[in-house]
Amino acid sequence: MDLNQWFDKGMTWQAYVEDMKVNREGLQQIYENYRLPEEDLPFYQGLAGEKLRAVVLTADWCGDAMMCLPILKRIAETAGIQMRYLIRDENLELMDQYLTNGKSRSIPIFVFFDDQGNERAVWGPRSPEVQQLVDAMNANLPAKEAPDFAEKQKDLYRNFKKRLLEEPSLWETVNQSVRARLQEKLGS
Repeated sequence: MDLNQWFDKGMTWQAYVEDMKVNREGLQQIYENYRLPEEDLPFYQGLAGEKLRAVVLTADWCGDAMMCLPILKRIAETAGIQMRYLIRDENLELMDQYLTNGKSRSIPIFVFFDDQGNERAVWGPRSPEVQQLVDAMNANLPAKEAPDFAEKQKDLYRNFKKRLLEEPSLWETVNQSVRARLQEKLGS
């Protein structure tokens, strides 16, 4: 399938949100509270002429998706980008074309393309700053063989999700990272 066919297969924002069972409240909280910085609006508004579309590989259980999807939704609204959402595990044929570091099915992944179906830019799964946070948190985990590993890992996930919900500075790193990628790939 080409990107236009994947797009046609995807869910709208409304359908995706209505289908959520795990992180809907957090996603909606971020969406309601995030606004693009005024200084970024001209750049994103200038993308409207590109007639971009995007396919988003995601899953409701993913904390990164909970944070990134609402921010990218705000970007898409300003830039006139139509987006459709595909559940990662139901679309592995596409997911496996966008592996993180060539091996991980990390999400969310945003694939931006033009009206001809030509890929223009890919972003995801995290901003560099959020990745640094994850790396620092993981460095404090005990070895996988340790008896308390599973408990400590659950605590890590809980604390990570809490930070994603409560630290708007992390939200802004997503916007800045997406903007940088779009500027790099689209030359705007």
